[in-house]
Amino acid sequence: MSEKLPVVHLARHGQTAWNLSGQHTGLTDLSLTDRGERNARRLAKRLQGLSFSKVISSPLQRAMRSCELAGFGDRAEIDRDLLEWNYGEYEGRRAEEIHTERPDWQLFRDGSPGGESPQEVGARAGRAVNRVIEIKGNVLIFSSGHILRVLTARWLALEPTGGKYFFLSTASLSALSYEHNLFQPVIELWNDINHVIS
Repeated sequence: MSEKLPVVHLARHGQTAWNLSGQHTGLTDLSLTDRGERNARRLAKRLQGLSFSKVISSPLQRAMRSCELAGFGDRAEIDRDLLEWNYGEYEGRRAEEIHTERPDWQLFRDGSPGGESPQEVGARAGRAVNRVIEIKGNVLIFSSGHILRVLTARWLALEPTGGKYFFLSTASLSALSYEHNLFQPVIELWNDINHVIS
């Protein structure tokens, strides 16, 4: 194939206060910490020289601000399917607290009471993937950790539960693409944080 295969870059937003404390942050619209802003700016340098046919972001301010600081705010289109997992009753709670009540709870298997199931998040991620694969050229997506993990599972034609295997750090960059043709989706780069300042 003479034409270069497209790449979908995934940028997780910079750090928030709840990332730092380990609290589940779904639809609570938190701003970035100072460190989160610094690392989102460093994404600009990491992405320098790459071209994108489309830039897409979650509407949450942590993703939009990361997109803006990385230099793509003026180009970003909002996609509500890229909202983070709705954690329902577990919003703002740490996994350790939840496990005292439900020791065997696993987000990617059980979802959250009053929030979304893995299948519901998988459906949103699947819709986003279907739109992205129709775009000619490279794409850059800014969003949150768990939805990007489920999106990656759907990219690879895995069930949404497969997202549990794809850890993502804040302000990380990952890339999804294809091996030989458009029928062989792969992960090209995962959880690159070489640009991040601790």
